Amino acid sequence: MNFFAIIAIYKFEMARTFRTLLQSIVSPVISTVLYFVVFGSAIGSRMEQIQSIEYGSFIVPGLIMLTVLMQSVSNASFAIYFPKFLGTVYEVLSAPVSYIEIIIGFVGAAATKSFIIGIIILMTATLFVDVQIKYPLIMLCLLAMTCISFSLFGFILGIWAKDFEQLNLVPMLILTPLVFLGGSFYSIEMLPPLWQQITLFNPVVYLISGLRWSFFGTADVGIHYSLFAIGLFMFVCIAIISWIFRTGYRLRN
Repeated sequence: MNFFAIIAIYKFEMARTFRTLLQSIVSPVISTVLYFVVFGSAIGSRMEQIQSIEYGSFIVPGLIMLTVLMQSVSNASFAIYFPKFLGTVYEVLSAPVSYIEIIIGFVGAAATKSFIIGIIILMTATLFVDVQIKYPLIMLCLLAMTCISFSLFGFILGIWAKDFEQLNLVPMLILTPLVFLGGSFYSIEMLPPLWQQITLFNPVVYLISGLRWSFFGTADVGIHYSLFAIGLFMFVCIAIISWIFRTGYRLRN
């Protein structure tokens, strides 16, 4: 394992984050604060408790997951797309570095950024609502696994995309609706029985429910289903990336 190569890629990507601090860190935090102001304070004060939890506290895991998913995909996809777009990715591919080391460097940096943003949002939430985490270690593990798995997905998206339109297509038209319909701001128990069954086909439901369970000890879906869903998604992403590097899909030309 070439740790020097991994550290070099990781440091380069993290340095890019601090050069664009407003866009990388401040912007998503401000967006989340607006969600807390609108949903947590303005609307939440007029809503009843959900699963014996105050509405402002109930939406905290959903807001964290909303931001973490989008940031993980965005960070990883742009990190590999721009070197591919500029042609500098061939310098990395021609270096004595394995694809595993490349993935660890790029995905590790993207996941770190998302994890930091998630923690900052959690700390920000405590300024607006009462946040109590019942299982903090499980919460951190679920958050880390989500950051890594969706950074892997973003890495795949960055290699697949031929232009900026394709790069933003999946996050805006697919991922964002899935997150909003995955129980970020409500419990799926509030839906009619038919829509509850349909909602269970949304993979994001299991991610949000898992994180919510780590906060409150209760959720729409069992924690074992959430862990299985995250693990399966991560395995599928790793398998696809292995196939990409083995075949050179959209990398060789």
